[in-house]
Amino acid sequence: MRSLGKYVIFMGSLFTRRETFNTYIRLITQECINVGYNSLFIVGIVSIFMGAVTTIQTAFNLVSPFIPDYVISLVVRDMAILELSPTIIAIIFAGKVGSSIAGELGTMRITEQIDALEVMGINASSYLVLPKVIACVIMYPMLVILSIFLILLGGYFAGTLTGILSSIDYLYGIRYEFIEFNITFAVIKALVFSFLIASISSYKGFFTTGGSLEVGKASTSAVTNSCIAVLLADYALAQLLMG
Repeated sequence: MRSLGKYVIFMGSLFTRRETFNTYIRLITQECINVGYNSLFIVGIVSIFMGAVTTIQTAFNLVSPFIPDYVISLVVRDMAILELSPTIIAIIFAGKVGSSIAGELGTMRITEQIDALEVMGINASSYLVLPKVIACVIMYPMLVILSIFLILLGGYFAGTLTGILSSIDYLYGIRYEFIEFNITFAVIKALVFSFLIASISSYKGFFTTGGSLEVGKASTSAVTNSCIAVLLADYALAQLLMG
């Protein structure tokens, strides 16, 4: 409870003694490049292969002659939108971006750069952390939407090139009984997950104590706690919005 209270107070400090609007625009733009653009490659590779593997494994398990082929792409579609893209990519996002945020802030803490900002009268938490949180909240939903498209694309190539199902059946299954709210649900999950990953990683890095060894421990702790928070939030959101 003590850590939770400290985390809540830390989040509140992000909105006190803020810098100018133009300063945040510059910082947020740079952070968007760091957390979004620099994550495109890993998100793209993982998404394409998730789509391909999910299609092949779904086809392997749906061997009944009474089940039409388009059900394969229907299953891939729903899995991609509801779980694979928002949650699995969040774990990868936590490992790449979360550890980077914690390591960066932890290094600034042990080298007394954060203390120097405070001495100059700058709210270090607002100046350093708030742009990272906003950038993650902006960029991660975009990565999720891209991931959904790439999963479906990877499934299309895996299904059609291996002869599991025709392109007509695959495209028909993607469109069959599509529920628009699933996209909204995926975006809501992406917003919550990105906030949790950015804020928890920043919290762990900002309050790092010791030396370089503790920076590594802070990065590991940030990833671990972010993943746990994402999984708990995943269950809570599923229960609240779809239960």
